[in-house]
Amino acid sequence: MKRRRFLAMAAGASLAQIALGAQAEGAESAAGAAIRQSREIGLAALGVSERDLQHGLELHAASIVMEPYGFAPRAAIDGAAVARLVEQGGSDREVDLLMDEMENTRFVLDESERREFIEAWRAAGMTCIFQNAGQESQDPVRLLRRLGNFTFALDMMPDFFVRATAAGDIERAKRDGKAALALSVNGVPLLQRWESVQDELSLIRVFHQLGVRMMHLTYNRQNMIGSGAGEREDPGLSDFGRAVVAEMNRVGVLVDVAHSGPQTSLQAAQASSKPMVISHSACAALSGHFRCKPDNVIRAVAETGGLMGICAVPQFLGGKGDINTLLDHVDHAVKVAGIDHVAIATDYSYRSTAAGREFQKVPRRPRHRPDWESLWPIPLGPTPPSQRTMAWTNWPLFTAGLVQRGYRDADIQKIIGGNAVRVVNATFPQRA
Repeated sequence: MKRRRFLAMAAGASLAQIALGAQAEGAESAAGAAIRQSREIGLAALGVSERDLQHGLELHAASIVMEPYGFAPRAAIDGAAVARLVEQGGSDREVDLLMDEMENTRFVLDESERREFIEAWRAAGMTCIFQNAGQESQDPVRLLRRLGNFTFALDMMPDFFVRATAAGDIERAKRDGKAALALSVNGVPLLQRWESVQDELSLIRVFHQLGVRMMHLTYNRQNMIGSGAGEREDPGLSDFGRAVVAEMNRVGVLVDVAHSGPQTSLQAAQASSKPMVISHSACAALSGHFRCKPDNVIRAVAETGGLMGICAVPQFLGGKGDINTLLDHVDHAVKVAGIDHVAIATDYSYRSTAAGREFQKVPRRPRHRPDWESLWPIPLGPTPPSQRTMAWTNWPLFTAGLVQRGYRDADIQKIIGGNAVRVVNATFPQRA
């Protein structure tokens, strides 16, 4: 295979596009160059044969590919507009909210950002993402802000997006050649009036009606539901937490313990009557990071019929923290939980090639105290270069890596999307 064709395949072009020379030299966009460079780095680390790569790319293109937790490509902010808000005296909170909204919606409003968004999505070969659509909180208003961003994006791009809210929606998106987003929030919305259990639970159903289909029980810190993964002690799921799990099961919202402590995660699995998930984490047996899950928790979640999503965060993965380490964690999770209960959920997004340039336009602001939810007993630290091997647009290389490791095609299809779709269809309502 010629090297140019080899890299074009790895960069996400269809076999037909490659045959027609659609990626000829001189026609490459800035996004295409960034995607290609990440692919070259990923390929060098993976060391996959041309035969396994070609088979992996063909299998990837033919399959439903779904992340049980992740981020759609993020747009660049409008740096000049943010700078004006800073100069007008906007608070840190106002500025942060504006930048978050821009990252999540400018691909709808700006033609160049939309082109890059679509190019990155197609390069990844993605069918559906369980999108983080609610910031880390139990405050309904805070959760609604980002949920509103993605509701707007889905409504404004109906020719591109499918809103995945019912069983069968993801298969329909694949069949129709569209992108699907299912919506998750990083917290259970609570009124926090503490008048009655039923009153506190009432917003779970409301958020379900707004399209939310998965919620974190905790985010690193302890709350009234249970303990977060960042706490020194983990007393487990509270009595109120058991009521929360029961209500999420009843309404049809997936229980997610990705950021919960091990005892809270284990007890949630024991309490859940429906499949639940560790949406994005890694295996404690291979890494000592506090965000990883021990084998007994992984196994307990699998026994609910749910799954474990392996993330692409180098600091969590440990070791080299590269694409091969990610696949090592997949291998371990398969041994512990079984082939029907493992997925890949990168917890990373593609960022617009204009992001850095636009951010430079924003005036420097004074340092502020860490946000409440940012409880990191082990500082996350800077992202190491090894993350580039797992760039979000390198998703087809994950599939090729599984081919390289000898997984059967049917089992690869489970890991890259089939298991997530099975859990979704067991939880989401049927469309009338």
